[in-house]
Amino acid sequence: MFDDPLLFKDKYRIPTTRLEGWRYVEGLFYVTIVTNGRYPWFGHIDDGRMILSEAGKIVDDCWNKIPIIRPNVSLDEYVVMHDHFHGILTLHRCDTELHGTVVETPHWGVSTGVQHHPKYNPEWMSGCLGAIVNQFKGACTKRIRNTVDFDFAWQDLYHEHIIRNEKDLDRIRDYIVNNPGNWKEDFE
Repeated sequence: MFDDPLLFKDKYRIPTTRLEGWRYVEGLFYVTIVTNGRYPWFGHIDDGRMILSEAGKIVDDCWNKIPIIRPNVSLDEYVVMHDHFHGILTLHRCDTELHGTVVETPHWGVSTGVQHHPKYNPEWMSGCLGAIVNQFKGACTKRIRNTVDFDFAWQDLYHEHIIRNEKDLDRIRDYIVNNPGNWKEDFE
């Protein structure tokens, strides 16, 4: 029988877009997160400005709480759009965030330290980009479902881009800041 590498539990999955070998635990990242079905939960655009709904205000609040919850993260430009979110964040190296508490039980030959797990997936390390986005999406979902609409949902995945230089950062900042004003043009 042919094994399809994209088939998991009888469902097709999208191959990762992550850069092989990149740890996603420090650096400058641009993320885009979209609502399920591109439903406009977060508000509307009026004369080139984004007018946030209650759900949009929750997303804005949850994003701004990230550096409070995770002191090794700083935020840059971001925008809550009607059916998606764009944001730039910097992950600063913080060993306690990266590795968490290491539990050693030498008598049994067991350790929770990353150095003892050659196949450990850094994508899910505490403090990595995936964990931060997952926590952000979860906090937004819980609050929106409890206060605005129980049917709220994000798309399963998100898009990330590693920002590697000032030119790239400036281009992305410009895109984010001007996104509401350009939306009609982009949409058409």
